[in-house]
Amino acid sequence: METIWFYAQLGFEHVLDFQGLDHFYFIIALVVPFSFFEFKKLLWWVSIFTLGHSLSLFGNYYFELKLPAIWIEFLIPVTIALSCIPLLSSKEINRNNLFISMITLVFGLIHGFGFGRYFSLIVTEEDALLDLFSFALGVEAAQIAIVIGVLLVRLFVLNVIKIDKAKWNLIVGSMILSQAILMMFQKAPFQ
Repeated sequence: METIWFYAQLGFEHVLDFQGLDHFYFIIALVVPFSFFEFKKLLWWVSIFTLGHSLSLFGNYYFELKLPAIWIEFLIPVTIALSCIPLLSSKEINRNNLFISMITLVFGLIHGFGFGRYFSLIVTEEDALLDLFSFALGVEAAQIAIVIGVLLVRLFVLNVIKIDKAKWNLIVGSMILSQAILMMFQKAPFQ
């Protein structure tokens, strides 16, 4: 039970680590245009992200699927920047479930490869699957906490402060995009 708790806590802290806000930014960009009425969809999407993240960790550990770290570290902020693009448009966000699901899975895969090397070093060989599952539970719990937090902030901003929905998306999307671009320049493999 201690091992389960350790890896679940590690997964939770991995997402909310202020040293690396990539998960945080991506989840915010995914959630910000949606309301509590779409909570089930959002849970589905963050679970798909967790699945992609876990598949990368699984592949890295069991099949030594290792992609060059320099490119993964660059692609992570690229995925964040891409997730901001719909927020910058004044048009209604496309709620195409399949498209968002596929993009979220790919983003999860890329983000998982970024953590794969470290995870492979700390996981125990005899309990690797349990460790991976526990880690995924922690990741999922942290992402759900972010979803709920973003939805509450959105509710306050749109209903109490009365900021227009398109303006809110633009503000948040611009803030996250600026951070993603900064991260891209810091991690650029062609410097």
